[in-house]
Amino acid sequence: MSTIDQHPDTASTPLAVPSHRRGGVFLGAYVGAGLLLIALNLRMGVVSVGPALSAIEADLGLPSAAAGLLTTIPVFAFGAFAFLTPALTRRIGLHRLLALTMAVVAIGIGIRLLPSPVALFGGTVLIGAGIAVANVCMPAVIKQDFAHRVGLMMGLYSTALFVGAAAAAALTVPFMTAFDGSWRGALGVWAIPAVLALLLWLPRALRGAGSPRGAAPADAIIEPRDEPRLSRLLRDPVAWAVTAFMGLQSLSYYAALTWIPTLLQDSGVAASDAGLLLSYSSLPGIAAALLTPTLARRIRPRWLPVLIASLLCAAGLVGLLVAPFEPLVWVWMTLLGFGQGASITLSLNYIVLRSPDAAHTAHLSTMAQGMGYLLAGFGPIGLGLLHALVGGWVVPVVALLLLLTVQTVAGAAAGRDRHVRG
Repeated sequence: MSTIDQHPDTASTPLAVPSHRRGGVFLGAYVGAGLLLIALNLRMGVVSVGPALSAIEADLGLPSAAAGLLTTIPVFAFGAFAFLTPALTRRIGLHRLLALTMAVVAIGIGIRLLPSPVALFGGTVLIGAGIAVANVCMPAVIKQDFAHRVGLMMGLYSTALFVGAAAAAALTVPFMTAFDGSWRGALGVWAIPAVLALLLWLPRALRGAGSPRGAAPADAIIEPRDEPRLSRLLRDPVAWAVTAFMGLQSLSYYAALTWIPTLLQDSGVAASDAGLLLSYSSLPGIAAALLTPTLARRIRPRWLPVLIASLLCAAGLVGLLVAPFEPLVWVWMTLLGFGQGASITLSLNYIVLRSPDAAHTAHLSTMAQGMGYLLAGFGPIGLGLLHALVGGWVVPVVALLLLLTVQTVAGAAAGRDRHVRG
């Protein structure tokens, strides 16, 4: 299929008829609610570990480096397991696969509570695997079921990611208090939203499940044997631009998520206040996730939203480095939250907008999120090594600013009105 150059931000050829046309407004609202509840679960099981990390270290006697893997492993899992998604969608179908991911996440959280470090790390890998597959499926399902409301649904999807992360960051410690200091009880609570998402989504997953024996599911992503779209994307500059932007903004996000509390504490901010500031940054991120899709459609030239997002991130990082004291620190975290929220939302939107139909969206999502999250996993590790090597935060922050420059270039290329070749 050749590149489509005429209004690709609005054009689409969905794999199936959108749900609102098949079953009316009620079915569309139900499918939308199910997708958003699933989206809430795509960060909770990972972000909830950070606030409980010190308690886990003390309880299990883990060294800090080993405990830190609990926040790094999921990011690498997001990338590694994403590449399983195309084969799974061909066998199971998009909607049933999404239901399966919620079951895997809930089981992973349950396994993580067993009294064994092996179970803790094994459950973490399982959670990362479930989220990885769901990450890839979500843009394709939105493209398929909401081709008429892609911008709205992608904005709500990004918002749900931030809401889930903020809830996990803010509520895990209070849950530990409610469970008499038990980190297992506090982490176990986050299986409940996954089970609820599974139960809500199950009717949609089972709808039309009665395919003839040996036939592919109706919502499977199928491609002719002589047209391997995923491999062809590896030669497509648009796909590489989307992938680079996804990976670099994720690297910046997870590096900041891991190390900003330490940077603040090294600057004299109390540990409790540093955690509160990190949690607070999700609030402007939520606002940015809601506003960015609409603003990005209206702002010209197309690269300007990417530049604005990067400048907001840069201003926040520089401010944290040179003036990390109250009340200015709240300003810097606000700017950083706005920039991160806009960047994440743009990267997810480009996966949908740069693909002409659900099949291309699924393959571009696999490439961008698979390779992107593998790259992102090196962010926390690299920033930590730089900090240990130089003994300060100037060099690590400058490194993030340099990467922001590359991210801006990649985002500007991804934002051009073109479709990937498939």
